[in-house]
Formats: sequence, structure tokens, C-alpha cells
Amino acid sequence: MNLILSDCPLCLELAPQDTLIDLFSLNIHHCVGCFQYWVKTPGKCVICDDAVHVYPCIAKNQHLIIVSQMKFGSFNTIMKTMLERTLPIQQPFIRLHRRETHHVLRDVKNKKATLIIYGTYDEEEKQIFRKLIQRNEYNMNFDSSQILFVETSQLSETIANNMLKFFKIMCIVIS
Repeated sequence: MNLILSDCPLCLELAPQDTLIDLFSLNIHHCVGCFQYWVKTPGKCVICDDAVHVYPCIAKNQHLIIVSQMKFGSFNTIMKTMLERTLPIQQPFIRLHRRETHHVLRDVKNKKATLIIYGTYDEEEKQIFRKLIQRNEYNMNFDSSQILFVETSQLSETIANNMLKFFKIMCIVIS
């Protein structure tokens, strides 16, 4: 299964195994840091908004395409808010991974991630973003990740080409 998580409306032709979630059209509130997803309702956020339907999709998909505008070397506000709201897919328990402590994940599939980052940015912002993704790989269970920095005008074409490449890889593996 493939998940495209986007911070902007996209007009794409999707295969049956693909899901597109346009965060811009959803009602997603900021995390309030209550930790109820660990204490009161394990694995489920207590905030009643659309994020409670999105983070399970992120956990169960094996290929994740994140489309986000870059802001100050990070994701833009709506994408960052959504990614912060994925904390319920982690458990309060700590594990040692590559000599670092990380939370134990709650039924999160290993995934290949492609991050398609658009907007105006300089080389320093690109470096900061690369480091951010390198740190996030462990907590989001990425087997591999690829970052594509593109112009806004190339966004739809880049997404379509990337999905086509992934579909070819899947056909080779399955065959």
C-alpha cells in the first residue's frame, strides 16, 4: 500500500492500492502534550479531529510519499503538526537502537519514504532538512528515505514519476 501525504491539493490519477491524504483540507489541531494516548487511551489520541484517521494510515503503509513545502529547514506548519500528532503510534517504553534511546513502536510497518519538498530554500535549509529526516528515520520506521527538492511547478510531474518508479519496483519484487 502506498500513502501520499500532502500539504497541498494534488490532482493525481491513483491506482487502487494508493491513498492520497490532503492535509490542507482536513481539520487537524496541534498536539497539547497531554500524553493521554499512552495513559488513558493507549494508541489513540483524545483530540477529536481528522488526525486520528491519518496516523493509523501512516503506520500501516509500506511506502510513504510526503509532499511538503519547506519552511525554515523543516516541514510547513500543517505537515509538522500532523507528524507531531503521530505520537500515539509509539509506546511509552524505550528501546536502544543504534546506541540511542527511542520509543517502542506500536505496530508500525517498515517503510520506504520519499519526501518531495518544494518551495524557496537555500543550501543551508536543505542541509538542516536532511539532518531532520535522518533523525526522524528511526522514529518513523523508515528502511530508506529519499529527499527530492523540486520547484513548485514540477510538483505533480515529480510525484507521478516517483509513483511510477515505485510501482515498477513492486512488480519486480512480486514477480
